[in-house]
Amino acid sequence: MTVEVALAVMSGARTGRLVVRDDDGRPTGLVTRAQLNGFRATSAYTDRVQLRDLRPAGSPSRP
Repeated sequence: MTVEVALAVMSGARTGRLVVRDDDGRPTGLVTRAQLNGFRATSAYTDRVQLRDLRPAGSPSRP
């Protein structure tokens, strides 16, 4: 799911956070509307960035 789709889902569900799950459906994290809006304001943002590509500060890298 892209950042834009996640923001649209949050808006439609009237919630400020979304659980991020891996391909097996296991929860891997939580993102907030404020985090995603903050990320959209950075130079790293494109409309193709996937939630799975975002990592909170201090989280381990993917193998």
